[in-house]
This record gives sequence, C-alpha cells and structure tokens, in this order.
Amino acid sequence: MSTADTSATRLPDNAYVPLAPGATYQPVVPASATPPESTARSVIIGLVLCVIFTVASAYSGLKVGQVMEASIPISILAIGLARMFSRRSSLLENVILTNIGGTSGSIVAGAIFTLPALYILQLNPHPLQSVFICLAGGCLGVLFLIPLRRYFVKDTHGQLPFPEATAITEVLVTGERGGSQARLLIEATLLAGVYDFFVTTFQVWKEYVNLRFVPAVDMLAEKARMVVSFDAVAFILGLGYVMGLRSCMILCAGGVLSNFVLVPLIWMIGGGISDAPVYPGTIPIAQMGAEQIFRGYVRFIGVGAIATAGIFGILKSLRVVAASFSIAAKTFSGSHAASTERTDTDLPFAQMLMGVVAFTLAIAAFFSMLSSSLLHIVLGVALTLGFSFFFASVAANAIATTARNPVSGMTMLTIIVSSIVLLRFGVSGQSGMFFVMAIAGMVCTSLSMSGQTITDLKTGYWLGSTPATQQRVKFMGVIAASVAAGLTIVLLAQVFQFGEAAPGDSRVVLASPQASIMKALVEGFMSQQPVAYALFGVGAMVAVIMEMLGVPPLVFALGMYLPLELNLPTLVGGALAHFINKRSESGGEPTRHYRERGIIIASGFMAGGALGGVFGAALRLFPWYRDDLVQTPFYANEPVSQTVSLVLFVALCAHLWWHSLHRKLA
Repeated sequence: MSTADTSATRLPDNAYVPLAPGATYQPVVPASATPPESTARSVIIGLVLCVIFTVASAYSGLKVGQVMEASIPISILAIGLARMFSRRSSLLENVILTNIGGTSGSIVAGAIFTLPALYILQLNPHPLQSVFICLAGGCLGVLFLIPLRRYFVKDTHGQLPFPEATAITEVLVTGERGGSQARLLIEATLLAGVYDFFVTTFQVWKEYVNLRFVPAVDMLAEKARMVVSFDAVAFILGLGYVMGLRSCMILCAGGVLSNFVLVPLIWMIGGGISDAPVYPGTIPIAQMGAEQIFRGYVRFIGVGAIATAGIFGILKSLRVVAASFSIAAKTFSGSHAASTERTDTDLPFAQMLMGVVAFTLAIAAFFSMLSSSLLHIVLGVALTLGFSFFFASVAANAIATTARNPVSGMTMLTIIVSSIVLLRFGVSGQSGMFFVMAIAGMVCTSLSMSGQTITDLKTGYWLGSTPATQQRVKFMGVIAASVAAGLTIVLLAQVFQFGEAAPGDSRVVLASPQASIMKALVEGFMSQQPVAYALFGVGAMVAVIMEMLGVPPLVFALGMYLPLELNLPTLVGGALAHFINKRSESGGEPTRHYRERGIIIASGFMAGGALGGVFGAALRLFPWYRDDLVQTPFYANEPVSQTVSLVLFVALCAHLWWHSLHRKLA
C-alpha cells in the first residue's frame, strides 16, 4: 500500500466483531506490504516524547496522584507530526512512534506506586537501584506478554472490546484518511478536550454528581451508607461506548455489590462498635462514612476477587501459553516452521528466553546487595518472576476488557504475600521493607507494562504492524522511560518530601498518595500486624461464584474494586452503543455506517478527555495554579452545579447519538 494512498485507509468491517466461520482478518496494511515502520524518524521522535511525558507524569503523579495518559495524546501528536516531513510518515511509523511514547505512563505508574515509599521509609535507594527496578519490571512485562500475544490479539478476535486500543486505532486511521471522518473525530476530540479540561481543572461545575442535595438521597447516605456518585466526564462516556453494554453491565454489577450491599452490611454490623476500630480500619466503623468503609474494608474484598479471577485467567490460558512455548521450542530446534506472515511474527523464542534468563540473573545480583542469604535471594527472584508472569495475563485481560489495569490492587497483593513469605524465612526490619518494596516495584511496573504492551499489539494487529518490530522498539521505550522516571524521582526526593512532612524538615511535601498506601501496608506487615484474610477470602468466594455462573469474574471484580462513580458513566456509554448498533443492523445500507460513526465519536471523546486531563495535570505543576482561577458563580451551590453537570453530560450523550445516526461521512 502506498503511503500516499490515504483514501483507501479504512478498517475492515469485521475489525471489531467475531469472524464468520472460515473468515480471516485482513489488516489495513496487508501482510504482503512492507511500508516503513521502525525508522530513525519514528524511533527518535517516540523516544523524545517518551522522556517528556515520563518526566511530566512522574511529577504530576507524585503531586496530585494523577499519571498523564500518554498513548492517546501521542497518537494525536503523531498525526500532526506526520505532516511536517516532505515524505509523510506512514501509518505504521505512527504506530511505532505511539508504541514507544506510550511506554512512559506504564513505567511511571510502577515507579510512583513504590519508589517514593522507600524514601518515606528513609531507606533512600541509590539512583541506579531506582532505575533498575523500573527497567527490570518493564522488560519482564514485555517478555512475559509475548507468549500471550496470539491468544489476546488474534485468537479472541472480536470477543474483547480493547477500549484504549480502539481509540488509538481510530485516531490513527481517521487521521490518515482525512475528509469528513477526520472532521468528525476532531470535533469530538475538541469538544471532549475542552469539556473535560474545564470540569476537572477549574471550578466551573461539579465533576461528580451524587444528588446529596435531595433530602431522601442524603438520608439514605446517612442512615444506610448508600451513596450514588457519578463522574460526568466525556472520557468515561466514550470508554463505556467502546466497551459495549455487556461488559459495562458486569462492571457496574460489581460496583453495585460493593457499594449497595457490602458497604451497608459492614455499616449495619459494625456500626454498634463505637469505641474501637476493627482491623484493617483505623477508626471505629460507627465514625466512618460510605467512602471510608469502601476503602477500609470493601476494597480488600475486591483485591481478593481480582486475585482469584486472575488465577482463573491464568489457568484458562495455560493451554495457550504452553502451546505458544511448544511452537517456539519446536521452531528453536528446527522441527517446526515458524510463522512467515509478517503480521504474525513475534520475537524469536531464543531471544525471549535469553532476555528472561538475563534479567533473572540481574535481579538475583540486585537482591544479593540486600541480603547475603542465598535462600532470601532465591525467594526474591521467585516472587518477582512468579508474580510478573502471573499478572501479565491478569493485566492483559483487564486492559482488553475495561481499559483499566488493577495496578494498585495487584501491588498490594504482592506486598502482602511477599511480606508473609519473607517474614516466615527471617527477613524483617528495614532490610525486609526494602526487599518487599523492590519486589513490589518490579512487579507493579511489569503488570503495568504488560497492559500497555497488549494495547499496542492489538492496535498493530488491526492496522497491520509487525509484532516483532513492535516488541523490539518497546524495549527502547522501557529503557528511556526507566532512566527518566528513576532519575526524576531521585531528583524530586532531594527537593521535596514524599507523603507527609517530617518534623524539622521544611521542604515542600508531594502527597504521593499511592506510595503512601504501599508504605503503610509494608510497614504494617513488617511490624507483624494481623492480615485481613477474611476480607480476601470473601472476595475469592465472589469470584468463584461468578465463574460458576459463567460471568467474567475479572470484570466483575474490577467493578467491585473501582469506585462506583467511574463505573456508572460507562453503563450510559454502553447503552448508547447497544441502541446505535441495533439501529445499524436493522436498516440495511442507509444505516450501515451508524456503528462506525459512533466508534469514531466515542474514540474522540476518549482522546479529547485524555488530552484535557494531560493539560489539566500539567497546569497543576505551576506554582500560580489554583482551581478557582476559573470559577462560576453557582459552583458552590450543589443543586445548581450538579444539575448543570447532569444536563451537560446528557448533551454529550445527545451529541454522540445525533451525529452517529444523522451525520453523513465521505
């Protein structure tokens, strides 16, 4: 396909739906074509953007707990930068650029969850240790995802929604095509970008709607701890549309169980205990609000459900993983022909195996600096490799289904299990805390990177990239982002305090909310406080029940773990997708493009919302920023402000509906 032939750039009709019997998927760029992919242009620009977004994300994540989502904004930048050269960048060059640049968010997510905790605990890691934790975790995340690539990307074609990959794909394809398709995407992107930027950055109207100004709703919240909250932003609306109705309903069902069953139940049982907290809570349940009960108790149930659902997922994929390794082993020995199709070629098995062995030895050397005991070193390596491999499947499944990676829950589980194991074998105190946080840092970065990698590979699958090339350049992004993230945190630690102010230290505090949680958790375990096994066990039983009922347990468990305000708007988007798709299927040729237009608009909402969030997070880095720089007269008036938010959210829904059904495209 000529790079100049953009009029023919269109996703096949079966890109997002299960294949008919005997049918195969033909990507935008066919396997027989060999357009430019990993060129100096795409790699260098990708690395530059990766470093920029890594530094910005690390600072904003530590300051306000918000990591800048990089892949969607970078895909939009790729479209704009493609027009700056005499030879316009090819579609697959833009894929590579986005793949490399998008690595930044994944590495930063792993880094800010764990590395600042080491400084809060006054363990002060060496800069090389910080960089290595990010590097080892990131590379393991890519390596362990490779054998799962065919299953998640190709074998389950049309069965998983891949919301973020869909948005990136639509941005790249629509930008390549131009015309009315591009105008529709740009309009949706600008609308969502402006909307989400103002509502999340300034005091214009309430982002969260809870209707507590209605007396009956407020009484329900006070008497039964049942609170309904709704994040009325364009990004989540678009996310729900791409996820589809069924996935959204299962996700919300988990949220309903957590918020309308478990929270009131814990309140009813524990509300009479007014003089002492019940572990793992830190204050008496009688003094807790719904949000505190959810975070203090119910989220641990969600963690147990996610972990059990992950076990089911890895058991189901064992056959696929074993088959992938079997084929790779036969290829390595010369007894089996490897796939010769460009779009279905992974890195050679020998290279993947060498990479795993090399990082196993490097991790062992790292742990040898923390302990001279061979047993402790072996335990550290085994826990790191075991959790990283196990969570690769969990992360891929979560991202493919909901575009949300349960990073915090899985990192908490890693800390809990690692602490229990290491304590049993005599690792404790400050060295034990460093040991556990190093394991958690590598695992957290690994699972975050696995989720990002599966998104990139799915995007490449739809568009026709070479998987081996994508995997190869991903390591370049990991190296650049690891160095940038590790050194940025080291430099920030010299200027700021993380978590909370220490007596006598006048430095400004960066809240580091995620790392503060992990620090409290590892400190509690290493001081041998009791473990909330009952809560984890309840979550495990919920996942078992969902599996027995044939409901995807991981999606349900994610709904239990995530705040309800993030789940409910997806249900609105999923319902819109359902009804628009029904109209698309029922009217013959005149309605054939309804679904396509809906996907483009929803992808624009996701892209614009991500950009708005990036700009808003960037503003928070400046000392002159205040959220009341832009403030409407009615912002503090809850009834008016929340009503305006609801009306405007309905207007976003109407925009999506109207332009999907009535907008004509070239």
